[in-house]
Amino acid sequence: MSLFHTTQWSLVLGAADDQGRPALEALCRAYRPPVLAYIRHLGYSREDAEDLAQEFFLHFLEGDIARRADPQRGRFRSYLLTILRHSLATAHARAGAAKRGGQLQVRRLDDVDPAEVAASDERESRGPERAFELSWAITVLERATQALAEEARRDGKAELFAQLRPCLIEAPDEDDYRRLAQALGLRRNTLAVAVHRLRQRLRDKVRAELLDTLADPDLVEDELRHLRQSLSAM
Repeated sequence: MSLFHTTQWSLVLGAADDQGRPALEALCRAYRPPVLAYIRHLGYSREDAEDLAQEFFLHFLEGDIARRADPQRGRFRSYLLTILRHSLATAHARAGAAKRGGQLQVRRLDDVDPAEVAASDERESRGPERAFELSWAITVLERATQALAEEARRDGKAELFAQLRPCLIEAPDEDDYRRLAQALGLRRNTLAVAVHRLRQRLRDKVRAELLDTLADPDLVEDELRHLRQSLSAM
């Protein structure tokens, strides 16, 4: 584990109290949206979901996460989803969530079987899990885009980035190139190169964001594939 302590999740797994707790708090702040998406998909109002998410994260941060997380899996995404699933409602409470709106009971982390955590990736995806995974992918993409925007601002290219931002996710067609080239006063080929480089930098930022949630960098290609699959479900 000592080889990978540059990532947030590996700091948590390494149980370094002076670094692990802040790292875990940072990850929880960053990836609150997927937790909310999961709870909302159970039928809860936004207000109730916010309350449940707050309670969940309090339990999550107080638990002995370094001892219970499986370093061999090494994915914060998988661990967070599994703990969330087992910390929230029982199957009966979930089934009645939309009707009752607010009867979930949060379980203590000590009640969660670590063996269930290790089996997280093999479990068949359900509705709330799909909502979680989609929100996770969107959050990664948004954070990567924000990092790229900040990089552009530091380089004095904030205006160019603002114009080209719509081209990050979907490649521009010829009409887009023509319009942008005219607006920016650039040749078409020069603009195409700028768009290509920006899209490549976004891929780099996405990789960097994912790496921060992994204990083992060798897992990043699997996470990239998982992210693309989740986004394709939109």
